[in-house]
Amino acid sequence: MNLNEIKYCPGTLAEGNSTYSRTCLRRVFNGKTVSHVLPYNSPQTDEEDDNKFVDNRKRISISGVQEKMSLILDKNKLRLTNEGEQGNYILKPIPRDLRKVDQVPANEHLTMQIAQQVYSIYTAENALIFFKDGKQAYITKRFDVKGDGSRWGKEDFASLAGKTEENAGVNFKYNYSYEELAELLKKYVPAYMVEVEKLFSLIVFNYLFSNGDAHLKNFSLLESPNGDYLLSPAYDLINTRIHVDDTDFALDRELFKLSFKSDTYKKSNHASKNDFIELAKRMEIKESRIEKLLAPFLEKQSSVEELVSHSFLDEKTKRAYLLHYNTRRNYLNKE
Repeated sequence: MNLNEIKYCPGTLAEGNSTYSRTCLRRVFNGKTVSHVLPYNSPQTDEEDDNKFVDNRKRISISGVQEKMSLILDKNKLRLTNEGEQGNYILKPIPRDLRKVDQVPANEHLTMQIAQQVYSIYTAENALIFFKDGKQAYITKRFDVKGDGSRWGKEDFASLAGKTEENAGVNFKYNYSYEELAELLKKYVPAYMVEVEKLFSLIVFNYLFSNGDAHLKNFSLLESPNGDYLLSPAYDLINTRIHVDDTDFALDRELFKLSFKSDTYKKSNHASKNDFIELAKRMEIKESRIEKLLAPFLEKQSSVEELVSHSFLDEKTKRAYLLHYNTRRNYLNKE
C-alpha cells in the first residue's frame, strides 16, 4: 500500500486523517504520538528483521494458528519485546494459506471497529499498522496486562469447560454449543444477568458478520479490579467467509445443546430471528430485553456501510464483505 495515500485513521477509520487520530492515540496508545508505520520490514522480506521476528515469537504465549508477535510501547515508539520484557501489544501480520490472505489484517480491524462503534460491543483496543514496505498488520492492546506489567487473571471458555486437546481431541475448541457457553458464564460469574446480555449480543454479532471461528478459546473471562470475573473484551472478530468456506457457527452443536431449529432455519438452513429469541430465553434474558438487544443488529445498516467504505480492504473485498453482511441480515430478519 502507498502510505502517502491514507485518508482515514488506521485506528478509528475516521475521515480526514493521514495517520492515527487523537481518539485512536488516546484509546490504543495511552495518548502518545505513535507512528502508523513500524520500524521493520514485513516478515520474509528482510533477513535481519526476520531473525528478530523468529526470536520474538519464542516469547509470546498467545495460542492460535495465526502468527503473533509481542510489541512494547517504548516512550512513543513501538518495538519488538526483548527477553524478560512484558509486551503490551500483540501484532498479527498477514498470515499464510488463506484466500485473500493480504486482506486479513484489514478484515479483522474493520470487524472489530464495527463491533465497537456501531453496536457498542466491549472490544480489545486495536488498530491497523503498516510495515516499512507498506504491508498491513493488525495490532491490539493487551487487556490482560496491568499498567505495572503484572497480569489480570484470564480464563478462556475451553479452560472453564475443562476441555483440552489431550482429553477432548483436536477439535476440543468446537465441540460445544452457545447455550452451554451461557451455562458456563452463569456458573463462574456472579453478575450473570448483566454479562449474559453482552454474551448474547456477541453471539448475534458473530453470526451477522460471518465469524465462523467464534470457538471456545475466543471467549474469555477477565479478572476485574474487585477480584471477581466478568466477560473479557471481545477479540479475534473477523469475517471468516472472506477467507474460507466455513459454517455459520463455529461450535459443532451450534446454538443449542439439544437439537432445536425454527421452521425458517429448517427451510433455509440458516438461523433466523426466532432462533436467537429462543437462545435468549434459554439464557434467561428477560423477554422485555430480547427485542431491544436484537434491534440494533436489524438496523444500523448505513453505519456499517460507512465503516466498510472507510476500511483498508480493497474494493472487491469491500463488496464481498457487504454481500455477506446483507445476506446474514436478511436471514436474521426472518421469523
